[in-house]
Amino acid sequence: MLYEVVKFAAAPLANAMCRPHISGAVHVPRSGPAILAANHLSILDSFLLPALLPRHVTFTAKNEYFDGNPISGFFMRLGGSLPIDRESAHAAQTMLDSAADLLERGELFGIHPEGTRSPDGRLYRGKVGVAWLTLKTGAPVLPVALSGTERVLPVGSKVPRPARIGIAIGEPMRFEGDHTKARDRRRVTDEIMAAIQKLSGQEYVPTYAASFKAANGVS
Repeated sequence: MLYEVVKFAAAPLANAMCRPHISGAVHVPRSGPAILAANHLSILDSFLLPALLPRHVTFTAKNEYFDGNPISGFFMRLGGSLPIDRESAHAAQTMLDSAADLLERGELFGIHPEGTRSPDGRLYRGKVGVAWLTLKTGAPVLPVALSGTERVLPVGSKVPRPARIGIAIGEPMRFEGDHTKARDRRRVTDEIMAAIQKLSGQEYVPTYAASFKAANGVS
């Protein structure tokens, strides 16, 4: 109920501020489970996508999004996002188990396979949690390419600003494989990232964004 109330209030605001161009919304199933696998350009991505899609979408978001910025934290909590401690393997698995439960109940789950916001607008190597989810539950993956969201809340800014954004949603992807096998998880993740890159047109970087940030002193 709270989610629907917040969405009712937030959707008009998001539409007015972002003037979104959305393509491929027809690929989002009207019912049943699906995983929205999106690139990650802004801390507001996990809020804007659910606000602008018709169905309830539960996203995962790092703890810092809840605690570091009061605006993003407010929206993350109201939107029902699942917090994750990126430094804890146990916490990550707990989040994935919760996401699997959501999918088993026929809900939509959103995830940023890059694991952290892109530091420079390029698309970075995906982490394999998204593959674990689709292989574990059988839920299809919808690749999603966001554009322009980094201009709504630039790095270092605490106040959103008007900027046009784009959301491109690809056709459902289904995979075969064993979620317990690392090779299958890597293969599926790479296929998902290739689909996101095709939609977004971003330059692909075959390394993790977190590793790039650590090596270059980027937060």
